[in-house]
Amino acid sequence: MATILGGTLASVRTPSATLRSLVQHFAAGVVFAAVAGELLPEITRGHQPLGVVIGFALGVGLMLIIRQWAERLEGSASTPRGTTGLITVVGIDVLIDGLLIGVGFAAGARVGTLLVVALTLELLFLGVSVAASLRQSGRSRGRTIGTVSGLSLLVIVGALIGGLLLQGLSGLALEIVLSFGAAALLFLVTEELLTEAHEVRETPLITASFFAGFVALYLLELAS
Repeated sequence: MATILGGTLASVRTPSATLRSLVQHFAAGVVFAAVAGELLPEITRGHQPLGVVIGFALGVGLMLIIRQWAERLEGSASTPRGTTGLITVVGIDVLIDGLLIGVGFAAGARVGTLLVVALTLELLFLGVSVAASLRQSGRSRGRTIGTVSGLSLLVIVGALIGGLLLQGLSGLALEIVLSFGAAALLFLVTEELLTEAHEVRETPLITASFFAGFVALYLLELAS
């Protein structure tokens, strides 16, 4: 729903760069809090150094591959072929977000629920970005909203796949999966959300929104 909402809003009127940066900072703080407050304690509790190394290597490696692919397509997004490639890359990104939610539920319902909350804002602005790119390439408003809606379903597919495949994992296997999820989420914060957000001139309010997001999710963790 967040992805569809973002796509619909952007197809009508794209939010200002300052507003996008503020919300991206907030979303980055929320995701960072989910990793620090939930995933890392679960990983520490498992006490499997080998699993941590393997999981982080796989997570960072996969995200780097996806980023390189996305950068190759960035310059040609205005062409039909480039637009198709962009949709493909975003689809993979959304599918991985769903898998991360499945990873969270493999660690427990509480972790999974907080990851859903954390990734909602990220998916909102993913919808905004995709819709803005499609509109710039000449897609109609209806086709743009339909494309974003189709992409949004992949998060459900990813979560179901992750939940089914990871159900009942324990020991080293679970440690690898949790470490993979932590690495992918940290990459999302540092190399995607904050990198794009820093393209706008920083203000005290924008900077403070990162910490507001962190504290907001941490308070939610304490209350649950």
